Amino acid sequence: MGLIDPFTALIVSFAFLGIMLYKRVNLGITLNATALLLALLSLDWQEIEAVIFRTTFDLLTISVVFATFGIMLLSQLYKETRVINNLSESLSRIINNPKIVSSVLPAVIGFLPVAGGALMSAPLVDSEADKLGLKPEKKAYVNLWFRHTIFPVYPISQLLIITAALTETTVPSIIMRHIPVVVIMIIVGYIISFWKVSNADNKDDSNTKNSLNSDLKGFFIAFSPILATIVVAVGLDLAGFGLAKRGFDVLIATFIGLMVLIAISRLNLQVFTKPFKSWGIYGITLAAYGAFLLRNIMEATGIPEIFKAFATNGSLDIILLLTVVPAVLGFITSSPSGGVTIGISILAGILTFSPKTAALIYMSAYLGYLIAPTHLCFAFTADYFKCSLGRVYKYLIPSLAISFATAILVYFLI
Repeated sequence: MGLIDPFTALIVSFAFLGIMLYKRVNLGITLNATALLLALLSLDWQEIEAVIFRTTFDLLTISVVFATFGIMLLSQLYKETRVINNLSESLSRIINNPKIVSSVLPAVIGFLPVAGGALMSAPLVDSEADKLGLKPEKKAYVNLWFRHTIFPVYPISQLLIITAALTETTVPSIIMRHIPVVVIMIIVGYIISFWKVSNADNKDDSNTKNSLNSDLKGFFIAFSPILATIVVAVGLDLAGFGLAKRGFDVLIATFIGLMVLIAISRLNLQVFTKPFKSWGIYGITLAAYGAFLLRNIMEATGIPEIFKAFATNGSLDIILLLTVVPAVLGFITSSPSGGVTIGISILAGILTFSPKTAALIYMSAYLGYLIAPTHLCFAFTADYFKCSLGRVYKYLIPSLAISFATAILVYFLI
């Protein structure tokens, strides 16, 4: 065995994890380094080699890692080819309603799962919200909240893929339980954002039928890579080939989405290779691998069994574990992936995962991360609109409370 007992090794490793996150070390490096430290402290060399080998050559790990890389490449190419600009601009002209545009645009930009991505939609929201006379803190809330309504039901979300893989469930089964929560998030967000706010006059009533058709065509073309990815992923799941359990549904769908984006953008080799020169795409991919490595090492050290003993003795409430642990971890790490990965690793020995437990863990970690002051989207948004985080919290806290309550209610009812 290793140098110290598993529980002490866990405490030391998580202290190391906290320091790495405080120092803002990339999550991919942090998860892998924490996993290896835990292994060195509690396992012998043969056990460590066996876990690393099993993790590296596991088909599910391989498919999720490559799917994550593909999703990040798709996101980066959307930005580099400026197709995302065409998407948002055409949508703004089609809807022609400041309230709806202000809430829809951040969600559309949310299709790009990049760190601090809310900064991309902030100028668009600022322009539309000005027509409604919203205060800076209300603008910041609109931009932050609506950007994050899309991810819990976005089939190619990296977080959803990892959650399904680690809990051995499927992405569609989790999404079905997220839909009611997302609906409530949208309703609550809309009410808090635009309660007693008069709608501005239409900015332009002179749009001809031809211009509307042109905008609809532009939107459909710009949205087609995302649409193709979603349709293929869902189609493969419904086909019943068992691809979802091994992560191949999203991997295949992402490849199709990339092909569609390449076709509509006619990008050249220079633009295509640019994302490969950025560390960000590799950091997120490394985080996907680190999630599996940390889970497998924690299982090998027997740490889940320690927590299982507490639960069996009645010392820990299961619902409390499913909500508080992931939420606190998501808040502290400023990462939903960190909250989900570590939370699932801790809970693995306590319960048998199902779609309902996976969905509650996801939403708990996600909502905890959403309101973290170190959440990049939150920090960037507040800075852009020149308002304090405290002023935004007065809108975020009630929104979070209602959304969290809905997630727990869905857990008991579905």
